[in-house]
Amino acid sequence: MEFIDAHRDEVVEGRRLGVELICRVLQVAPSSYYASKTRPASARARRDAELTPLLVGLWENNYRVYGARKLWKAARRAGLDVGRDQVARLM
Repeated sequence: MEFIDAHRDEVVEGRRLGVELICRVLQVAPSSYYASKTRPASARARRDAELTPLLVGLWENNYRVYGARKLWKAARRAGLDVGRDQVARLM
């Protein structure tokens, strides 16, 4: 959906692309695009948005050298309830 938002106002060969044309090329229903714009953020997206700045702060405090496993252990020591795979995905 971010791609559509970024390119919907571009002009190609004298024609504005628009949502419907991009959706047709990507084989996505325009109604899916509009539904995703009005849908509230999922619990996972809200949790990721909450954890990401905390994990970045831990990573920077450790000289930006920690990998996913060490960052996960540092987060657990800091009292964050987060899984190892979630830390790896957010990295």
